[in-house]
Amino acid sequence: MKTIKIALCAASIVCLFFSSANAQNAVGSWSLQPKAGLNLATMTNDDDAKIRVGLVAGAELAYQASPLLSISAGALYSEQGAEAKVDGVKGTLKMDYVNVPILANFHVAKGLAVKVGIQPGFLVNDKIEVKVNGVSAEVDMKEAYRNIGVDADIPSLDFAIPFGLSYEFNHIVLDARYNLGLTKAISVLGESTKHSVFQITIGYKLNL
Repeated sequence: MKTIKIALCAASIVCLFFSSANAQNAVGSWSLQPKAGLNLATMTNDDDAKIRVGLVAGAELAYQASPLLSISAGALYSEQGAEAKVDGVKGTLKMDYVNVPILANFHVAKGLAVKVGIQPGFLVNDKIEVKVNGVSAEVDMKEAYRNIGVDADIPSLDFAIPFGLSYEFNHIVLDARYNLGLTKAISVLGESTKHSVFQITIGYKLNL
């Protein structure tokens, strides 16, 4: 009967899927993934904010909890902020963080994972670089606001929700994720802005 044949075929596909997942993701195993890549970062709620291209680099440690689920945590140095041009003045908001992404990775097919989690970030650099008439200068961000008599709140701790996809082939891992800022990055005169970062990295998976 065709009904039985279809059922057997479907069951075979499921078995092949689970066997390939088991072969690739041994339950109870650990892996370390050094990685580096690019950020396309900007700030929300500000029409003058344009994309800043920055670097991201670090490593992530993962534990395979089941054939279809791994949990990872990492430390990534991440160049964020935004570019801007106002009244002929070009500037770069250089807000750099050490981010700690904590992710649930769902292995939906061989080599392919969907990931989502939470990411605290620790501010390690907050400068503004400006260029006026060919002359450039870099100043502390809070100092720049104070020079014009404005108090700015720039928290040293940031939170974001990272989510995205990764694909692994021969231990090479391509990762694309979006970091959605949850907390205020800058608050000035009753207005605030948050981080918005699209991130692309390449890494190498080391089985421990």
